[in-house]
Amino acid sequence: MINNKKVTIVLPAYNAEKTLEITYNEIPFDIVDEVILVDDKSNDKTVEKGKQLGIKHIVIHEQNKGYGGNQKSCYNKALELNSDIVVMLHPDYQYTPKLIHSMCYLIANNVYEVVLGSRILGKGALKGGMPIYKYIANRLLTLFQNIFMNQKLSEYHTGYRAFSGNVLRSINYNINSDDFVFDNQMLAQICFAGFEIAEITCPTKYFDEASSINIPRSAKYGIGVLGVSVSYFLQKIRLGRFKIFKPVEQKNG
Repeated sequence: MINNKKVTIVLPAYNAEKTLEITYNEIPFDIVDEVILVDDKSNDKTVEKGKQLGIKHIVIHEQNKGYGGNQKSCYNKALELNSDIVVMLHPDYQYTPKLIHSMCYLIANNVYEVVLGSRILGKGALKGGMPIYKYIANRLLTLFQNIFMNQKLSEYHTGYRAFSGNVLRSINYNINSDDFVFDNQMLAQICFAGFEIAEITCPTKYFDEASSINIPRSAKYGIGVLGVSVSYFLQKIRLGRFKIFKPVEQKNG
């Protein structure tokens, strides 16, 4: 805990057997209370490796639900455990767990409620081996998004994110896509709800075991990102209404 706030790490996993252990071993358990592993019907022994490591909360999808569907299970389980701070960490070791302290303290000290690990601040992306076409696409999409969403983020496409429990309870992430565009929809919801977002410089690694999407899926993702940004803009100027920005229904009692 930090300042009596419960810290939970969520690991959205798909075929992460080879990298799960090294990722898990770098998690700072001096502040982390819970770890949740969600396996999206992997074809390897990710679940067995998680059990071997002693991960207490393992959610197993009987059918592959996709990257967004995996995250929904992650956050739902974290809220079920009454988590105050939730960090999404990819178990493919592409992002270093050593930034968890920095990300969590910003939230625990009520400075920000959302923190992103940015590969673009500094020179982490290209230095870490990000393919040049992905870097260029990242910069162009981010420019488009900042214009249409009136933000100043260095990137919207990082998979390293920390949220307060309050943020997760305030947005309708469960109605988002089950595909990769989920990440962008979630950030759009957060911005629309008025939460400010902090970014910290994050080194990244690209290697064979690190997850990555191919060019056709990247193109589909890019088109989806453009659609999210335009939807946000239209909703803001009241020329459209989109379900992802619908307020969360409060439960009675």
